[in-house]
Amino acid sequence: MSLLEQNPNIDISVLLPVRERPGPMEDCLRTLIDTASAPERIEVLIAFDDDDTDTIEYFVDVIAPYLDSKKVTYTAMQFKRLGYIRLNEYLNKLAENSQGAWMFFWNDDAVMTTTGWDDVIRSHNDQFALLRAETNHEHPYAIFPILPRKWVEITGHLSPHQINDAWTSQIGWMLDIVVTIPVMVEHQRYDLTGMNGDDVFKNRPMLEGNPNNPRDFNHVTWRKRRMQEAMMIGNYLAPLGYDLTHFKLGIENKVDIWEKMAALDKKGLLKQWKIHELDH
Repeated sequence: MSLLEQNPNIDISVLLPVRERPGPMEDCLRTLIDTASAPERIEVLIAFDDDDTDTIEYFVDVIAPYLDSKKVTYTAMQFKRLGYIRLNEYLNKLAENSQGAWMFFWNDDAVMTTTGWDDVIRSHNDQFALLRAETNHEHPYAIFPILPRKWVEITGHLSPHQINDAWTSQIGWMLDIVVTIPVMVEHQRYDLTGMNGDDVFKNRPMLEGNPNNPRDFNHVTWRKRRMQEAMMIGNYLAPLGYDLTHFKLGIENKVDIWEKMAALDKKGLLKQWKIHELDH
């Protein structure tokens, strides 16, 4: 992956794949931009499927003029449909064309409820961290990962696997660089809110739950790759003075590397999937 050079005038790149949700797309973007302190320092990159003409037309007619009025930089990219099972490929291409210091994976069924959320992200500009907003999931993962640009430069992508939030979150927790920020996002997913119970929600295949499947998130091949990427990032952080004691002791099985993540799992949401021993 060859990233564009960072634009010093852009702090945050919002990465947004969309499909067949013109109204929710508008809501997710308006709540994000209208609550931002400096919308002109945000860029929005949107991935459309080429067969989703209604959503594309709605963006051109309604959303683009709104973003222009807010002086928000934006890029619209059209894809031959990849499907939810290849969600990470949309995100990786958007990341490749981004310009911001931070990359924020956003959803077309999410709404921002915190005013000045962008200021909160900027306050971490001197850190290499995975920023984790609070959500109505009460899940220990960063459901909407906010990553420093360097993360993508080091690994070559946001995620090589479909389940982007789990991928980045597990690496972040292994390295002990997850920072929960005072930003609240409402995920208006059907099973959480009763909203957006459409075909997009109903027909989203998930590559998780069968570790014997080579494409499954917890197949040994992917577990080893997550460890490799954690080591790549760790090798970058060590000379900068980051404390990697937790990671090193976890690799040696002297501490539970998932302890901090599990402490936030108050609803036992991760118990349905076994967190495997580390593979390295």
